[in-house]
Amino acid sequence: MQKLVAVTGATGFIGSVLIQRLILDGWIVRALTRTIRFSDTESLQWIQGDLENLSALHRLVDGVAYVVHCAATVRGSSFQEFERTNITGTENILCVLAKQKHFPRFLLISSLAARQPELSWYAQSKYLSEQKLIEFSDQLQWAIFRPTAVYGPGDKEMKPLFQSMYRGFFPVVGENQNRFGLIHVYDLVAAIHVWLNSERIINGVFELDDGTPEGYSYQSLRVIAQQVWKRPVHFIAIPNLLIRCIALTNLWLGRFFRYSPMLTPGKVNELQHEDWVCNNTPLINALPEWRPRIRLQDVLSEVI
Repeated sequence: MQKLVAVTGATGFIGSVLIQRLILDGWIVRALTRTIRFSDTESLQWIQGDLENLSALHRLVDGVAYVVHCAATVRGSSFQEFERTNITGTENILCVLAKQKHFPRFLLISSLAARQPELSWYAQSKYLSEQKLIEFSDQLQWAIFRPTAVYGPGDKEMKPLFQSMYRGFFPVVGENQNRFGLIHVYDLVAAIHVWLNSERIINGVFELDDGTPEGYSYQSLRVIAQQVWKRPVHFIAIPNLLIRCIALTNLWLGRFFRYSPMLTPGKVNELQHEDWVCNNTPLINALPEWRPRIRLQDVLSEVI
């Protein structure tokens, strides 16, 4: 049987790593792209379009056995910017799938932020995206992965922080006792890969991080950096009033100049939240073949 999978968000950070892994494992990947792309392998079929193009979505999912929905907007100056891709885009692809003769298995790559939808437009949009999928739960075999902060080759969000730490400065937003999880993109892709290859039907919502007990703190992250690079790393505590003024200014500048800012008041809420630690146990019980393998201290020098 041909292993045919449709992937959205294939040109992004997680999606690009995923499709390379799937091709190496013998999958035929049909991937959505906004721009014209040509493949040098028969294992990769590009479908030009976006999540608003229902015709492109029909071509993307026609006859596939699996769909991995990675596409998402992570920055914006209004809730509507997040809504367009994260909520309406998810609804569009689900409506297209509902018209197929055979429903493929569907995996939504969400975010741990969906656990706290009240914090930001992004978190709310990811939560509502999950709810769209759950509305179709009687028609699809589905699962939702909620990874915490993802880093690795191609990452543009965590890399600047690690580079700053390498230079000896660690900007801190929030309280020292706050805890958070991390996961390398290869471990996340490995979990997706195991889910796709599993003969069991794995439904539900699953959190993922690298398995570090109780996650990380700012202090433990600084200790790791100092041990890896053999040099001191100094905290730079950013006052709450200052970071919120910067975020609010950035938001209004984004609206005025029509760009999508990353640092907004909602993002500050996420950064200051006290608990972003995952529990891998439900996913490991469902997929015993998967374990997070990569420790931050072993790859920290590579990611900068």
